[in-house]
Amino acid sequence: MKIDTNEIVTATEANQNFSRVARMAEKKGRVVIFKNNRPKLLVIDLDKEPQIEMTEDEKLEFVAARILKEHRAAFEELAK
Repeated sequence: MKIDTNEIVTATEANQNFSRVARMAEKKGRVVIFKNNRPKLLVIDLDKEPQIEMTEDEKLEFVAARILKEHRAAFEELAK
């Protein structure tokens, strides 16, 4: 994958200002996050980036599964 230098942010910058990174991804299609001077993470706009084509339902299922996994204990407590 070729990386445009205008699509690069540091992990520190992404951590401190994720909304800026998200706006960059929306504008450019993707942002590469570097950690220790190496590409580590890729933030993509799923509506623009053809690498991952998903229906709206698939996108929702993907996000819902991640949220459930991360917060399972809280959801189980709420279900009681």
